[in-house]
Amino acid sequence: MKSLLIKDTTRKEREQIVADSIGNIDGACDGCAAGLAEMYQEYIDGKREIRDINMEFSARYVVGTGMPEKGECGYVM
Repeated sequence: MKSLLIKDTTRKEREQIVADSIGNIDGACDGCAAGLAEMYQEYIDGKREIRDINMEFSARYVVGTGMPEKGECGYVM
């Protein structure tokens, strides 16, 4: 498996990694995929590693604070 680290990937590769992981984010308006795509934007932009984003999300889930809420068409913080 190829490294997922920012230093080892291009922006295009990071976009594909996120798209492959989430699934169809373009046509779906069920809220889930769009919210997840937004959550990983810092990874795509090369600002934060994907593992850090995942760890932060998991920590919020365990603690029960700062979780995104379901909106009309997506999740909002």
